[in-house]
Amino acid sequence: MPYSTHLYLLLTTLPLAPRPAAGDHARQAGPDLADLVTPDLQRLWDLVADFRCRPLCPAAAQQFERQLQEALRQLGRGIVQHTYNHLEPAAVADLAKHVRFEAALYTRLNAKTPQNVWTLFGPIRLRRVGYRPTDQDGEPTLFPLTAALGLVHGASPALAERAARLLASTGMTQQQTLARLRQDQGVAWGVKKLRQVTAAVAQALIGQRHEVQVQQVLAWLGQASAGTGRHKPVLSVGRDGITLGVRVKRGAVFEVATTATVSVLDRRGKRLGTVYLAYAPEPYQGTMSRELTRLLEDVLRRWAGPLPRLCYVTDAGDNETTYYDVVLSRMKHPRSQEALAWLRVVDYYHASTRVWTLAELLFGKGTRAAGWARKMQKWLLKPGGVNRVLHSAAALREQYRLQGKKRSAFGKAYRYLRERMKYMNYAAYRAWGVPLGSGVTEAACKTVYTQRLKLSGMRWQKVGAQTILNLRVLLLSGVWEAAYARVLGACDEARVGDQAACYDSEAEKAA
Repeated sequence: MPYSTHLYLLLTTLPLAPRPAAGDHARQAGPDLADLVTPDLQRLWDLVADFRCRPLCPAAAQQFERQLQEALRQLGRGIVQHTYNHLEPAAVADLAKHVRFEAALYTRLNAKTPQNVWTLFGPIRLRRVGYRPTDQDGEPTLFPLTAALGLVHGASPALAERAARLLASTGMTQQQTLARLRQDQGVAWGVKKLRQVTAAVAQALIGQRHEVQVQQVLAWLGQASAGTGRHKPVLSVGRDGITLGVRVKRGAVFEVATTATVSVLDRRGKRLGTVYLAYAPEPYQGTMSRELTRLLEDVLRRWAGPLPRLCYVTDAGDNETTYYDVVLSRMKHPRSQEALAWLRVVDYYHASTRVWTLAELLFGKGTRAAGWARKMQKWLLKPGGVNRVLHSAAALREQYRLQGKKRSAFGKAYRYLRERMKYMNYAAYRAWGVPLGSGVTEAACKTVYTQRLKLSGMRWQKVGAQTILNLRVLLLSGVWEAAYARVLGACDEARVGDQAACYDSEAEKAA
């Protein structure tokens, strides 16, 4: 629901809202909230009256909506500022003189200090009570209200989440994100502030990524198991690499970043959803292997239903093959310790490209090559299809007496198929409801990387790239809201104002 709708609902109920008791009002500084918003409310009524008196036309409607949006934002800014500034008593002396934090004693300052805070409605001025270390050991001053509100480098949790989501969105850049924040929230940040806020949000979110992704995959497995169809539910895993421009001292180099996918297919072979992992270039891709393994093991450990069919669908790249040989082929069930039977599937598209290579080396480019290649592609999908393709190709190689570079290139494509025959049993895979291609993972390279990190002229520091990737995998996995809710829920309960449990009794005794 947009904030203008929330404000409209607030305005309709504001006259009915109970006012503070007389004693409470005396303890607050500044005007009453109802009195504060009266000028802004009047402006809204004036805008409506002015619009209704004008000749109706598209230009007038556009101007009215823009002015109304700005007026609503101004109203919201005033309400937020008033509300936040009245969470603590106006009289500083009403708060505890001393408090304890992490076994250290802090002494209250005698006056509130101001802080610039940015919210969804724009910047506000927050006045809050601080506590300085009693023994003056150099520790920073504590501001309980700031901590209770969950400010992120001066940004409210709502605005910080908005900024991070924008920056992680497809096609966005830093400048586009800053422009959107100015337009929609009236927040005039610079690049440095944007990076501070989004890096902090990414750091908090990535700590929740594993758990929310595990829960999401388990939910899909439950949905798949409860469905109908002739296949077992399938847990399909893939990983792939993509080159990424990395900034160095005197230019840029291109290194291989990595992405992985974990998908669940139901009993009809329909993909219910996919969660993503992505990591900036790293030697041997160790972080990806560890995190992907941890995700799979936790899903299997916590899944209480019948074991789904497990498959690993990738091309035959070195890192992808090594992960299967070293990890998946040796993986045991986390609870029973029984060996797991992972189906290794070499992507049908990559196998088909080798068939086309053989065809063009045999016949040259043209209709004969295309006809033979299409026929072989159909054979690949039949029982024993790879054998038939290889026999046909070998016979034609001898018939046409390929020599030199053509024979060498032919041998390379031929060996690709022959050495991976056991992973190309496509007829059986189709019968079992297992995907034949790594399209989801190939698409992940585009959606995770190309649409955000490989826009025109982009080059990245690895730390900056990983910040965006940490945000982007949550967004694309559909678990952003769950992860951010966990981040907010992990914060300590706010204890501000004159709540009964505001400060611990031992600190009161120390005063």
